[in-house]
Amino acid sequence: MTFEVVATDGAARAGRLTTAHGAVETPNFMPVGTQGSVKALAPDDLRAAGAQIVLANTYHLFLKPGHDVIHELGGLHRFMGWDGAILTDSGGFQVFSLSKLRTITDAGVEFRSPVDGSAHFLSPEIAVEVQHALGADIIHPLDECLAYPATGEAARRSLELTLRWAARSKAAHAARGAASRAMFGIVQGGTDEGLRTQAARATVELGFDGYAIGGMAVGEPKPVMYDLTALVASLLPTTQPRYLMGVGKPEDLVETVARGVDMFDCVLPTRNARNGQAFTADGPVTLKQARYARDGAPLDAECLCYACRGFSRAYLRHLFMAGELLAYRLLTLHNVTFFLRLVREMRSAIVEGVFRPFQARFFARYAVSSVDVSGD
Repeated sequence: MTFEVVATDGAARAGRLTTAHGAVETPNFMPVGTQGSVKALAPDDLRAAGAQIVLANTYHLFLKPGHDVIHELGGLHRFMGWDGAILTDSGGFQVFSLSKLRTITDAGVEFRSPVDGSAHFLSPEIAVEVQHALGADIIHPLDECLAYPATGEAARRSLELTLRWAARSKAAHAARGAASRAMFGIVQGGTDEGLRTQAARATVELGFDGYAIGGMAVGEPKPVMYDLTALVASLLPTTQPRYLMGVGKPEDLVETVARGVDMFDCVLPTRNARNGQAFTADGPVTLKQARYARDGAPLDAECLCYACRGFSRAYLRHLFMAGELLAYRLLTLHNVTFFLRLVREMRSAIVEGVFRPFQARFFARYAVSSVDVSGD
């Protein structure tokens, strides 16, 4: 993997990440393919939306169908029919968020599967083994995801564990042939600026191919997330990619690109589509609302996706209210297209040296929704 910054505008960066499965222009948004599939979309839908890289989930693929099965069948790219780049997380977030029965030790974490209750063990070495078997282009070390709020002592203990696991993960990665894929280190540290600074410096000292900022958007106030992101980004190498994990809403992407972030992932485009919400240049549209029942306009007049070219808000609302499966495909296709168009527009603004005016225009127009459609 190689990375170059091709333009800057303030702290905002436009870059190019080159992997064995193609180039990724940054800023970039990665659609989330939890089970080796971006929900409701096929690989050709992703290409039509402009996707260059997708995220797959180590935890879920470890449990089902198993990394050994995927490896036997030629790796994740072949298994899911996607020829672009793939990034995998370490599985740490899901271990800590989905499993109520877990035991954390320095060796790793014992947990029970939410699928069938079976017992499993994940260590830094096993997490690396799984990701190598999947054949991802970019992988991550096992880390502990800290809940918010957390005491200072809990945050310190968690960071120390994450750093020990990071060193072990890097060693396991090198032993398996580090040149075949990149590994990004994960910067944790909770909401304490001192711990975040310590985490960033210690993780950089270990030496990784890129750096992820973890433990954000877990309940902390937005200004705190933005300030901590800016702090960590300022401490990371300028010549390597920066990835803000699990973030976020369109406004979050704009705010954190302005603070130096290059890569993002989030389930919002797919999850909110399944709950009847579409993202547009004027803000989210929640199709459950009765005012759209006779609305003949497209979701977003500026969008060129298949859903916006061919169908009205009224028809999409009808599909959703009737429980028709086509609603999920069309709304997901639109939302993923919207997020990918947003990062492309930010990249163009950075290259042209007009990111700040772009940011001002975005917030002058985009209406943040207070409607919660975040159910499963």
